[in-house]
Amino acid sequence: MHLQTLSEFDFHPRLASVPGVSLVLFTAPDCGSCRVWLRFLETYSSPLVQNGYIVDVQIATALAYEYDVFHLPSLFLFVDGKFHAPLHAEALPASLHQAIADTLSHAPQEEP
Repeated sequence: MHLQTLSEFDFHPRLASVPGVSLVLFTAPDCGSCRVWLRFLETYSSPLVQNGYIVDVQIATALAYEYDVFHLPSLFLFVDGKFHAPLHAEALPASLHQAIADTLSHAPQEEP
């Protein structure tokens, strides 16, 4: 999956402009688990996800606050540019695929 970086200034407009399912990873350079997720997502492919993004919380602190990011890494799903839900999974292909499918099968949650 090709991961694009989002900032506080382009987060909402860019997500709003892309159709399909977007996976957003909130991360930080000094987070070891985040590096594992980044390496994993760079090789991950799924027909369920059309777009992949990363947000560096050390730079985009307002976004981290807006989405109540207190633990890293944090994953969120957006559908057609709208918040759908946080995502909880292990950095394993089957685990992530199942978590995405399960999350998409439920109604969208309220945005934090």
